[in-house]
Amino acid sequence: MSCMAQQTYVSSRAAVPNLEFRPKGRGIVPRGLTFAAVLIILLMLAIIMGNILVGGMGTISWEFLTHPPEQGMKAGGVFPAIFGTVALVILMVIAVVPIGVFTAIYLQEYTSPTSWTTRLIRVAINNLAGVPSIVFGLFGLGFFIAFVGGGIDTLFFPEEGPVWGQPAIIWASLTLALLTLPVVIVSTEEALRTIPRELREGSYALGGTRLQTIWRIIIPQALPGILTGSILAVSRGAGEVAPIMFTGAAYYLPYLPGKLNDQFMELGYHIYIMATQSPDIEATKPILYGTVLVLLLLTFSLNSVAILIRSRMRRSRVGAQ
Repeated sequence: MSCMAQQTYVSSRAAVPNLEFRPKGRGIVPRGLTFAAVLIILLMLAIIMGNILVGGMGTISWEFLTHPPEQGMKAGGVFPAIFGTVALVILMVIAVVPIGVFTAIYLQEYTSPTSWTTRLIRVAINNLAGVPSIVFGLFGLGFFIAFVGGGIDTLFFPEEGPVWGQPAIIWASLTLALLTLPVVIVSTEEALRTIPRELREGSYALGGTRLQTIWRIIIPQALPGILTGSILAVSRGAGEVAPIMFTGAAYYLPYLPGKLNDQFMELGYHIYIMATQSPDIEATKPILYGTVLVLLLLTFSLNSVAILIRSRMRRSRVGAQ
């Protein structure tokens, strides 16, 4: 080795000191802390789920799932609450997904990231995501029920009692749609960002307009991300109680909601009432645990259906490519 090569080798070793002699156990502490945190979370989840399963499995039966509550919530089932929860979630998804998707497409495809309108909309979305859920309930009571519903009654039903200006499943679903709107917008925007720009440019080069490119290229490619936003919206909306307390949920109804302006029973609100307002909590505890288990299973089922649809869309898209 020449003198110049030796000097170069020595200088390179000096520039990176102790590169080959770093102790291998230096990352043990952070990895151990991370593993301990994950273990604690999983243990807490296992304890909670085990408690619910032990308390609720003995209550679950076909009669419990298909009958209404009886004897002051000490007997019967929760079918009206199951029906109301499913109807509420479906109406919420129908309301929030189109608005959230169109908003995300506008922000991603039609505006500049540095424009003041884009910044203003993003600030509004971030603020909306940080609003407590109880505030959404008060907003739904004041805007949807008193203003919109009351205005409809004044214009079309002036001589009748409250028809639309009262708590109803339509107002509760719209309130939950506002609550979950930021989730759908953010997830859809993330899906749109992952679409390669070459696809857009290829569509424009072939003579496609912006609307044709969005409808035929971008939206089909972003469908899995849009479904991810819908799954997150279902997960959050199905368990919310505060927004629907003022906008449509009822403690007990002897009928199922058949119209959009009917009140409804809901599993989360049913759990809240039985846990806080029951005159005999010990007598209603088995039904309470069973209702919690049904709500968890229902939420998991809705999420599983959406996940399966998303997976099939991803496989079909990969096969088409």
